[in-house]
Amino acid sequence: MTVRLEVSKETGVATVTLDRPERLNAIDVAMATELHSLWRELRVEDSVRAIVLAGAGGRAFSTGLDRDAVVPQPTSPYMQDDPLLTIGPKSADLWKPVIAAVEGMACGGAFYLLGECEFVVAGADAVFFDPHTTYGMVSAYESVLLAQRMPYGEVARMMLMGTAERISARRAHEVGLVSELTPAGGASDAATACAAVIAAYPPTGVQGTVRALWSAKEAARTAGYAQAPHLISLGNLPDEKQAELFTGRSTAKPRIR
Repeated sequence: MTVRLEVSKETGVATVTLDRPERLNAIDVAMATELHSLWRELRVEDSVRAIVLAGAGGRAFSTGLDRDAVVPQPTSPYMQDDPLLTIGPKSADLWKPVIAAVEGMACGGAFYLLGECEFVVAGADAVFFDPHTTYGMVSAYESVLLAQRMPYGEVARMMLMGTAERISARRAHEVGLVSELTPAGGASDAATACAAVIAAYPPTGVQGTVRALWSAKEAARTAGYAQAPHLISLGNLPDEKQAELFTGRSTAKPRIR
């Protein structure tokens, strides 16, 4: 198993942990499947009233899709599958609040998860970036999700600067991506404390509020997602060219803003 679940019967808080620290919690097909199944299970587990989502190991929350993942695809260009589209709680129709606890790196496909959490708590050493453009790929779904959490200019800068720049936890807090900063290593405890408060409230009111909040941005997300497959098919370089760029990537230390 690449996803761990722990439930506190006392508080009603579940902790979901991405557990591939040796791969910086990169998401392969197995983990994507496990995540979707777990969100579906939590829908019907009434003892769980709030959820914390974290990454194991401390070096990364997640670095997105594992580049070594083999994703079977139909031959038709009209039917291309994105294994990350169903990894978030909202894609599983889960309306219990999910709070992300970020330590270390959160980049690329990690935003599929962060974009479907209610809010993000980050340790002081957390950094956020999106490598897509550096390697000749369109940042589509990630951009749509983050455009609903940050000012346009900040999202555009993050996505277009690629691996040359990383957003510090402090800056992420300033622009609204992160709701609370903690000392390094403290994100999970702080997120759990928030989750315990929320879990103590009547669940129907909480879940209705989550659904209302998501509804407020659902139309824009749906419209953006409708464009994404077309933009990706037009803008992505061939896989072999992406791999060439990745292999030859600069080792220069990125600027942290």
